[in-house]
Amino acid sequence: MQKLSLDALAREHLERAAASNGRSATTVYGGHEHTLHQTLLALTAGTILAEHENPGEATLLVLRGRVRLTSGDTEWEGRTGDLITIPPARHALGALEDAAVVLTVAKTG
Repeated sequence: MQKLSLDALAREHLERAAASNGRSATTVYGGHEHTLHQTLLALTAGTILAEHENPGEATLLVLRGRVRLTSGDTEWEGRTGDLITIPPARHALGALEDAAVVLTVAKTG
């Protein structure tokens, strides 16, 4: 069993993001050999993860800050404590303010 402090990881990676290119990430659980994969992403305000494919069923849990998820003409705003279901389509993620999120993906195929 493994126990992690998501709050401490969020703090650490927000500091790393601020000191680099506006983003920092770490795998919380999973990897290529697992179906379930969780990644903590930290983004500074204004940073955007360009449009990309969804590799499987996915959710985004906002640990702190505010983000905007866009897919086509649709967008969702999430803030601390929100859980967003990521659509099974191309999408992008932008930080409206410094933010840390946990991306959970159950890979298909």
